[in-house]
Order: sequence, then structure tokens, then C-alpha cells
Amino acid sequence: MIADLVCSAVALVLYVNTLGADFCYDDSRAIKTNQDLLPETPWINIFYDDFWGTLLTHSGSHKSYRPLCTLSFRLNYALGSMEPWGYHLVNVGLHCIVTALFSSLAGLLLGRGCWRLLAGLLFASHPVHTEAVAGIVGRADVGAALFFLLALRCYIGHCTLRAEGAYGQSWAWFLGSLACSACSMLWKEQGVTVLAVAAVYDVFVFHRMTLRQLPGIFCKKKNLHLLLSVFLLGSWGVFLLACRLYWMGNKPPNFSNSDNPAADCPCFLTRVLTFFFLPAMNLWLLLCPDMLSFDWSMDALPLLRSLTDCRNLHTVVFYAGLLALAWFGLCSRPSKEKETNGKTHHVTNGKSSTNGHSYHSDYEHSIPDSNSVQTNGNGTKKHYLTRTSLPTTENVVVFSLGLLAIPFLPATNLFFYVGFVVAERVLYIPSMGFCLLVAVGVRALWVRLRRSSSRTLVLACSGALVLLFGVKTVLRNQDWHNEEMLYKSGITVNPAKAWGNLGNVLKNQGKMAEAERAYRNALYYRRNMADMLYNLGLLLQENNKFSEALHYYKLAIGSRPTLASAYLNTGIILMNQGRLDEAKRTFLTCADIPDENLKDPHAHKSSVTSCLYNLGKLLHEQGHQEEALSVYKEAIQKMPRQFAPQSLYNMMGEAYMRLNKLSEAEHWYRESLRAKPDHIPAHLTYGKLLAMTGQKTEAEKYFLKAIQLDPTKGNCYMHYGQFLLEESRLLEAAEMAEKAAQLDSEEFDVVFSAAHMLRQASLNDAAEKYYEQAASLRPNYPAALMNLGAILHLNGKLQEAEANYLRALQLKPDDTITQSNLRKLWNIMEKQGLRTRAP
Repeated sequence: MIADLVCSAVALVLYVNTLGADFCYDDSRAIKTNQDLLPETPWINIFYDDFWGTLLTHSGSHKSYRPLCTLSFRLNYALGSMEPWGYHLVNVGLHCIVTALFSSLAGLLLGRGCWRLLAGLLFASHPVHTEAVAGIVGRADVGAALFFLLALRCYIGHCTLRAEGAYGQSWAWFLGSLACSACSMLWKEQGVTVLAVAAVYDVFVFHRMTLRQLPGIFCKKKNLHLLLSVFLLGSWGVFLLACRLYWMGNKPPNFSNSDNPAADCPCFLTRVLTFFFLPAMNLWLLLCPDMLSFDWSMDALPLLRSLTDCRNLHTVVFYAGLLALAWFGLCSRPSKEKETNGKTHHVTNGKSSTNGHSYHSDYEHSIPDSNSVQTNGNGTKKHYLTRTSLPTTENVVVFSLGLLAIPFLPATNLFFYVGFVVAERVLYIPSMGFCLLVAVGVRALWVRLRRSSSRTLVLACSGALVLLFGVKTVLRNQDWHNEEMLYKSGITVNPAKAWGNLGNVLKNQGKMAEAERAYRNALYYRRNMADMLYNLGLLLQENNKFSEALHYYKLAIGSRPTLASAYLNTGIILMNQGRLDEAKRTFLTCADIPDENLKDPHAHKSSVTSCLYNLGKLLHEQGHQEEALSVYKEAIQKMPRQFAPQSLYNMMGEAYMRLNKLSEAEHWYRESLRAKPDHIPAHLTYGKLLAMTGQKTEAEKYFLKAIQLDPTKGNCYMHYGQFLLEESRLLEAAEMAEKAAQLDSEEFDVVFSAAHMLRQASLNDAAEKYYEQAASLRPNYPAALMNLGAILHLNGKLQEAEANYLRALQLKPDDTITQSNLRKLWNIMEKQGLRTRAP
């Protein structure tokens, strides 16, 4: 018990610095944008959606069905919203509990001495666990490990009670094991493998069988309970897997080429060599976790394309070593020599000796055997074979290999392709087998060494290994402190992905030049990354480099024709450049993209909805209200749950208002305000509608509410000023106009409208000031120059008025109003004897 607490405390100390870490990498998609965590989302949705919040039966779903883990995220959200420390606290707490449980399991196999402590400390400190513990989405692996160990402990209790003949209690523990295995699978898929590990324990540890004894297992009546237990374990496993397959729509997930390049490689030899090498690579991460990365996809591990690749030697050594250990554990002859906690126990003619050491078993249990008879209190005879509780080295090796290999099988691509090349968090459960193998190996070496100095050296090396692992874990935790540090740490392993993600972080920090360099570095290593091409285009667009942005958007679409966000931004740029027909075609192409086999269908649907919104807005501005309404309705049908619909609803209202369908317009304005009660545009447009229908008092309330919501937004004052102008409250209107122009001095529409309102209020000097400001904002806009000429004309500045009229006519020669005003101006100038530029 003390060893378990020590190991758990060490785990806490090593990971306590992660409590101040931020959300990193996949945490955003699993937590920040996952609608299943929100209180307004029905909690039952968790059992129909995958780990990322996508409907499990959707073709674009990742098929990661982990409802218990998602439920724990939802509880975190309910208690602390988006505060990262609460999520990290749960992860660290779970890791401490798992460490204590594993240390306890090691005690059952290795005894209560230092070997149990060594195994527990190795697990507590292993650096490969950092992703699972410091990365919040790694909770799936840690939670699965918790119920994995609980299921295994329940099954060990079942074996012990079954051997003692307490069948009622035994089968209660067995049902507990089945329930915990189901919970483990509902935390993460690989949790179901505990059923196979439990069977390995029963056969090779509890019953101490070797490979030679397996064929005769069916011939002895005493093995009936063992066979029944194993059969029920297998049946339960088949049942769980069948339910899971049915629940996810009987279809496997689809992954992109970059997620698992070998799976998409057409060359059979390349696939085979690469898939055989990957387990060796994972074992190396357990043996020497020096180079770790947040992501091993893409080209982080180049494919093995030929037999001459030197990495094939690693594969050969790995499988040779694995087979040697399996042969040692499975094929060794039963020995009369027992090892208990490092002391050798010989049995000779019923007497025991311990090579000079006094022997004391930690505890004993009995299993039925016809070679020994005991009589209970009521005279019933039972057969038992008394045996020390500690299995032999061979037994522990077999179990450790099973614990190492079986939970890793789903990640080998043997049964189905997975969506990763190497994933460190997948090694969380298999590392238990590795830690047991190291501990039992050190114990065996310690037993065989006779000199105390040699034994001391073995213990010192073991302590040094734990210390090195602990130091590496603490340093690796620093990498997971925030996304910038994490992505910088991954540049040496996966430069394309690391530079790309680092660019996103730098962009969010406002470091645009550094972000652009990061994106270009990512594209240097992998030129066809659609996401990076799109992100670079987005950055260039924000820096007003529209031509370059269009170029990269088109490259992104060429690399991934289903990238809806690239179509969206391409259409927006084309629309702003006045290339309206091209913009329409782009938006329509995006709307027709099927939402099947997409990595993130929610984001895709959001982009498609935005495309339809912008297409409808374009049609609305061109006066095609019926077409605009048709497009808006399509957008509402395709709109995903997380899409913010207030702007779409508001534009629906404006289209109906243009068609003079005021009741329908009012309905959609109210829907907009219901979706977002503080949506300012809806307050303004609804206020205009109320003013049109004679509800002046109510209208003014909505205008004032819009100003209250954002007192720094000049557009709000502008709309209120126009309302006041229509009510003939000229001085108030002028005051609002000047306030609007001062707040939004760089917005042409606001400044231009303010000048109009001041002119209508007969404040010509102020109007002249803002017409000049509007003309400076758009010096090539004919209407601005014509109106500036008109106000100068009224204010008696005739020569300046003439210059602006002439400039307006250069830009728009057929403008009859400007021509008329100019003729009137020349007449006045001639009467005053002023020189004109008349032809």
C-alpha cells in the first residue's frame, strides 16, 4: 500500500506543473468547438456523436466513440467552463489513480519489495505518458487505463474466489470485470482488449501453464471453470465489438493520405514493410523516449519502400527479441524452483530451503487440484494445490508481453487502417507491460548476481533510469505548457505540421510577418498541404494582398477540392473586386460540394452556409430579392448546429422588407434577435421597420438600444440620425451625424451619409467638411466628388466646386445631374466675371 502511494505521489509531483498549461493541439476541436459540452445541447447527444462532436453515423465521422470521456469533459465544462486548469487537474488525478492501481497489480506479480516499487515508478515517470496526461484529449487513454486495471483486478478476484470454491462471490467479481471492460471501451476503443489480457492472466499466470500444456487444457475436467471463464470473456468481447460496429453505422472511418500515408500507398511491399516497422518504432519510444512529438503524421516517418532500407534491421531485431521472450515464457519446462521477491525457493521431498536465505511468502492462495485433499467443517472433501501467490519469472514475462502487445494490436493496422502513424498516447496502456518486463528483468538479474556490489549497481542503475525518465517528463511537460512551445518542439520530427501549426499560433498573436514565414516553411517541406495554402492565403488577405491571397486559395482548392473555406474567401475577394459573376460561380460551386468523407463536417457546413449567405447578399444588393430569399432558405437548411444564424436571419428580414412583405420581415428580425439578443444590425433594421409601420416610439427604443450595446459604433448613431431626420428633429439628427462621422472616420458610407444629413439640416459648413473627408476616402468615386462640388457651390466656393464637378465628369461623363449643376455654376461665374473652364 505504501509503495502504491509513493508511486502515485511521484506521478503527482512530476505532472503538477501541467496544471497551469493551456489547451493544446487537439484540445480545441474536442473541447472548445465541441457542441456536446454545452449545457443547451441535450446530454444524450454524447451517446450518438463521436469524440469530436460529429454524428457517429456521418460519413465524415472519425468513428472515435468515447462517450464516457466526452461526458467527463462536459462535467468539467459545467464546473469550470473553459478554464484549462480544471481539465488538467482531472487528467493528473486520473494518472495518479492509474499509477497506484498499476503498482498494486505489480505487487501481485512481483511481491511487496522493491520490484513492485520499481515497476510503479517507471510507469509514473515514463516520458511517453506526457501526451496522455498533459494533453487534455489524452484523458481518453488515461480513463480507459483506469477501468482496464479495475477490470483486471476484478478478474483476478474472480480467479481467486473460483479457486476457493466460492462460486457465488466469484461470478459477482466476474460480472464486475465485464462491466469495467465495457466502461474502459467507452472511454477509448482499445479498452476492450482487457478481456484478452484477463484470459492471458488466467491461463499463464494463475494456472501457470506453458505452451506444451495448452493442448491438454480441454482434456481435464478440472479446467472446466477456466474454459468457461475464458469463453465468456471472448463472448463478451465479441458482443461489445458487434454493438460498437452497429452503433457507428457498420462503416469504418475514412482518413486522409496525410494521416496514415502507408495505408494509402498502392505498393503492397511498402505497406507491409512500413506496418511491420511501426511496432518496432513504438517499442523504441518506450525504451528511449528521447525524441517525442505531438504529431507523427505525414512524412515524420518516411515509408520503407525497399528491402534495402536499413530500418528493416530494426524490424528483424524487434520481432526476434519478441519471439525469444515469448519462447522463454511459453515453452520453458515447469521448474521446481520458485522465485519469490528475489529469493530462490527450492522444493525437495517436501522440504524447503532458500540458498541461505530464510523464506517467507507474502501471502498464499490455493487452486483446485486432485493431488491434495482438504476437508471442510461439514465433512465435504475439496481438492487443492497450495501454491505461493507469486508467479515465476516465466509467468510474469508471458503476462507482461500480453499486456504490452494485446492493447497495442488495434494500432497496428492489422485489422483495420488507423488515422495515425505513431501516437504516443496510444502507448499509455501497453507501457504497463513494458514496465513489468523491465522490473522482472532487473529482478532476474539481481537474483543471478551473487556479489553485493553487483546487486547494488543494478539497483543504482534502476534508480538512475527512473530519475532520467522523471527529468525528461518534467522537461516534456514544459513543451505542453502552450501551443507555441509544443509546435516548436515538434519541428525536428514533423517540420511540415509543426511549422504550419506554429504559423496559426503566431497569427493569433498578431505576429503576421513571423506567421507568414512559418507557413512558407511548412510549404517548403510539403507543398501540397491544403490547410497551409489556405492559411497563408487568409493571412495575405488580412494584409490586403488580395491577388496573392487568391493565388494561394486556388492552390488550396487544387490540393483539396472539398475545402469549402477556400471557396468562401475566394468568393469574398472576387465580390469585393467587382468580379460578381466569378464570385457567384465560386459560391455555387462551394454549395454543391457533398459533405461526405470530410475530416471536419461541421466546419465544412459552416463554410457552405457562409457561401450561401454571401451569395444571397450579393443577389440582394443587385435587387434580385426572390433569388436571394431562395438562397437564404437553402443556407438555413444546410446550417450546422454551431453556426451563428443571426446575420442570416437579419438578411432574410431585409429581403422581405425590400419586397414590402413587412410581416415576414418582422418575423425574421425577431428570429435574429432571438438567436442573439445583442445583435446590433437586427436592432437597427427592426427599428427601421417599426418606423415604417408608424411605431415611432418602439422604433426609437431599438435605435437607442443599439447605441447602448456598442457606444463606439458610428453606424448606430447614423441610423438613429436618419430616423431623427425623418421625424424633422434636425438638430438632433445633425448631432448624431457628427458623432457617427467622428467614430467611424475611416468608413466612407458613414462619413458620406453624415455629410448628407448635415446638408439636409442646413449645416452646410459642417457638411462641406465631411464631404471633403468622404472624397479623400474615395478619390475616384464620382458621387463623392459631385456632392462635394454641390456643397462648395452652395457655400460660394465656385472655383473649387468647378474643379470637383469636372473631376466627377471625367470619371462619369454621362452624369446628367453633374452636367446640369456645372452649367448652373458657369452661369453664376460668368455673371460674377470669374474665369471658367467651359469649352
